[in-house]
Amino acid sequence: MQAMLSTAARWLAEADGLLITAGAGMGIDSGLPDFRGPGGFWAAYPALRGARLDFTEIANPAAFERDPTLAWGFYGHRLDLYRQTPPHAGFHLLRDLAQGLPKGAFVFTSNVDGQFQKAGFPTERVCEIHGSIHHLQCLSDCKGRIWSADGFVPQVDTAQCRLRNALPHCPDCGGLARPNILMFGDWGWVERRTAQQQQALAEWLPTVDRLVCIEIGAGTQIPTVRRFSERCGGRLIRLNPNEPDLPAGIEGVALPLGGLAGLMALAGALSPP
Repeated sequence: MQAMLSTAARWLAEADGLLITAGAGMGIDSGLPDFRGPGGFWAAYPALRGARLDFTEIANPAAFERDPTLAWGFYGHRLDLYRQTPPHAGFHLLRDLAQGLPKGAFVFTSNVDGQFQKAGFPTERVCEIHGSIHHLQCLSDCKGRIWSADGFVPQVDTAQCRLRNALPHCPDCGGLARPNILMFGDWGWVERRTAQQQQALAEWLPTVDRLVCIEIGAGTQIPTVRRFSERCGGRLIRLNPNEPDLPAGIEGVALPLGGLAGLMALAGALSPP
């Protein structure tokens, strides 16, 4: 482990730009729930266990059509939770590391929680590949508009997982609004905002000569983040306590550590006593 940490620290000391790729495991150390597997999901939302609804069924546009107060009970609770939850110290370690690099950092994440922005990362340097819970869109995509969720304050009956206050509506057609998040079975997601973020990332990457990618908590169940990390062209530092393995041909270091523990270990290797 120490030899791998030393290699990772040397790479970071040589880097001129940092790509941060983050999956669901990044938020666990902030206390955010883990939805991997029905056990973890139903532990966070026991009302949905009683209804025998798993994550793929409630995180689905069809749920808003079938039972909007239940769907918004789930997403409204998450929106409120993400607004209230402070990012863990690992976010700040990454931000401090990025500030010392000539090209800074860019974030590529499948998380919709907005934790990187809350931790002080510039909005223009974050690519949220699955969208953001802090933005809304029309369920029927009447005009392709995306707007801020700041004006929506959900009141949720957590025992029933149901929204108690008024449902959010589209300012154009008056129809039901939904989060601007890519869901399961989703053909109506308005991807314009994410596409613009992807373009900004695509323009930044070629400006970096000595790229290092730190990947945190990105699993194989939904491999979007892992695949991007592996093809970005830089040296890869993978932090994952359960699936740390690297494919053949990748110049990388695999550390079987969680997000916060791994980032603290890297920080310690960069600044030894």
